[in-house]
Amino acid sequence: IPNITRIHDFLRSGPMRAYILAREDAIRHWRELMGPTKVFRARYTSPDSIRGQFGLTDTRNTTHGSDSPESAQREISFFFPDFSVEEWMQKEEPSFRSGQIHYDQRNHIHTLTAPS
Repeated sequence: IPNITRIHDFLRSGPMRAYILAREDAIRHWRELMGPTKVFRARYTSPDSIRGQFGLTDTRNTTHGSDSPESAQREISFFFPDFSVEEWMQKEEPSFRSGQIHYDQRNHIHTLTAPS
C-alpha cells in the first residue's frame, strides 16, 4: 500500500489535465510519446520522450496513459462522467474516418473540411 499512498499524494499535489485522444491507435501513439514508465530507463532509452525529458521519479513521471481500451473507457468515465464514448463513435468518429477532420501537427489544431 505505500506505493498507492505515494501515487495518491502525487495526484493530489497540484493541478492536472485530463484529455481524451481521438486518433487511430491512440493508446500506442500516446504511450510512445510518454516513453517508459521508469524515468531512469526513459532517460537512457527514450531521452526525447516526455518522461525522458521531464520525469522526476517513477511516481512523479509526469504523465499517465491508459494501457488498453478497457482502461481508457474506465478512466474517461471517471474524469468525464458526461462523455459517452458510444455517442462520440456514432456522431464524431465518422468525420475522422472519412478524412474530413485533419490534424495540423505544426499548429497542433484539428480542422474540419466541408464535404464536397
